[in-house]
Amino acid sequence: MLFSSACPSIRVWFVVDLEPSVLTTRIATPDCFSESMEAANSAVSQTKLLDFRSRRSIGSLYSSTHKGGTSVCYVKCCSRSSHNGPQGTDESLSLSVLSNPTSNVSKGNFAKPIHMPVKKHNLGRLNYSAEACTHDANFLSISSSHAHERVGILLLNLGGPETLNDVQPFLFNLFADPDIIRLPRLFRFLQRPLAKLISVIRAPKSKEAYAAIGGGSPLRRITDEQALALKLALNDKALHANVYVGMRYWHPFTEEALHQIKKDKITKLVVLPLYPQFSISTSGSSIRVLQSIIREDAYFASLPISIIESWYQREGYVKSMADLIENELLSFSKPEEVMIFFSAHGVPLSYVQDAGDPYKDQMEECISLIMAELKYRGLVNQHTLAYQSRVGPVQWLKPYTDEVIVELGQKGVKSLLTVPVSFVSEHIETLEEIDMEYKHLALQSGIENWGRVPALGCTSSFISDLADAVIEALPSASVANAKRTSSETETETDPVQYAISLFFGSIFAFVLLLSPRVISAFRNFLV
Repeated sequence: MLFSSACPSIRVWFVVDLEPSVLTTRIATPDCFSESMEAANSAVSQTKLLDFRSRRSIGSLYSSTHKGGTSVCYVKCCSRSSHNGPQGTDESLSLSVLSNPTSNVSKGNFAKPIHMPVKKHNLGRLNYSAEACTHDANFLSISSSHAHERVGILLLNLGGPETLNDVQPFLFNLFADPDIIRLPRLFRFLQRPLAKLISVIRAPKSKEAYAAIGGGSPLRRITDEQALALKLALNDKALHANVYVGMRYWHPFTEEALHQIKKDKITKLVVLPLYPQFSISTSGSSIRVLQSIIREDAYFASLPISIIESWYQREGYVKSMADLIENELLSFSKPEEVMIFFSAHGVPLSYVQDAGDPYKDQMEECISLIMAELKYRGLVNQHTLAYQSRVGPVQWLKPYTDEVIVELGQKGVKSLLTVPVSFVSEHIETLEEIDMEYKHLALQSGIENWGRVPALGCTSSFISDLADAVIEALPSASVANAKRTSSETETETDPVQYAISLFFGSIFAFVLLLSPRVISAFRNFLV
C-alpha cells in the first residue's frame, strides 16, 4: 500500500518478508523522495532493523530484511521548508513495526511506539532529523540478535494420568513432591513412604473420577496443542522457536523436555509455566526442579534463561477471560441476574501464612482485573471467589467451593456461572469436579440455572498474548546463578541430627504403616 503527496510530505507502507525478495514501491515525486530516503536510510540503519535503499533514477523504495525477521513497517518522511530559501526546519522519520500484517495493517492498529532518537541530517536546503520506533522495546533483539539464536520455549504443566493404570503412580509422584506435602524437617525422609501410602489409598476413588471423563486426563493432548499453537503464533510474530512441554508429575516429565532441549542445542530459553498465578505448589515446584538440574548440568548452567513466573495481570489474558465469561453469560435467559462464581485451585493455608506464597493475593488481583474489564463492557454481575480440591486434615484457603455453592443456593441465587480461573486447560478438576460434582451439588442446593466457562485452551487471543509474553521475556534471559539459596541449604543436616530423626521417624513410620486404626482414620481424611 502506498501513500504519496507532493513534497515536503511522503508516506510509504511496505512489507518485509522472510524471503530474500525485495518489494519495490513507486513514488510520485522521485526527486524529493530521493532526498527524503537518503535521510531515512541513514536514520534507520542506526536502528539495525532494516536496510533502505533509494534510487534517484526511478524514485523507488527498496527494502530488504536485516538478518531475518518478518515485520510490517510504516515509514513517514516529512519535511518542512521555507519558501524564502534554505531556512531548514527539523523533520522526522518514524518506523513502526507490527507483528501481524494480516490483522493489524487493514485496521490501522499500531502499537504504541517506543522512540529512539537519531541524529539530524542536512540535505542542502532541507534539514532532517529522524527517529525509529518499534512495536515494543524488545523487537530490536528479536530481529537482530535472535536471528542466529536457537530459541526454545519450555511450557510447564502439572501432567495427568493418560490411562487408569497410570493413576496410582501419578498420585505417588504428586504426593512425593515436598512442595505438595510439606513435612517437618525431622520427617522429610518419610516423604516417599508417605506418598506411597496416600497414593494407594486414594487411587480407587481417583480411578472412578478419571473413568467418568473417558479413562484418563486430556491435559497432555491439550498442552501439546497449545505448544503447537504458540509456535505458530511466534512464527507470525517473526520469532522462530522450538516449543517443548515439561510435565511435573507425568510424561513427558520436565527432565525429558530438558534432555530434548539440550539435544537440540538451544542457545536461549524462555520458561513459561501454564499457571496464570504463581504458587509454591505449581509453578514453584516445577521451577525448583528446573533449578536443581541447572545446578548439576554445565550446559544449562551456561544457558541464558528467562522464567515467566506469573502472567495473570497481562491485558491479553484478562480480556480473553472476559470474552469467555461474556459469551457464556449470553446463554442465560437473564444474563444480568447470573452470579459469576470464580473457582480456583486451593492450597494449604500454611503456604500463604508461613511460607509467603503469593497465590492468594495474585488470585484476588486477577479476579479484580477480570471484573473491571467486564464492568468496562457494561456487565455488572455480582461475583464471588472460592477454592476447590482440598485434600487431607490441614486447613486450606477459604472459602471452600462446595460450601459456598450450598450457601448461594440457600440465599436464593438461581443462576450460577462457574469460572475455573486458575486453569487454562480442561482436566480432572474441571471435567469431573466442577462439571459433575459441583453441578450436582448446585442443583441440589436450589440453583436452577448452571453454566461453566470453558478453559482457555487454544483460544487465539490467549495464545497470541502468551507469544507476546515470550517475546517480551527474551531480552531478560541470562545465565542462572547456580548458588543455592538459604532455603535450599537449610535441608542439610549433620550426621547426628540425621540419626536422631531417622530413629524417631522410623517409629512413626512403623505405627503409621502397620496400625489399622491409624490407616482407617487417615483414609477418612483423604477420601
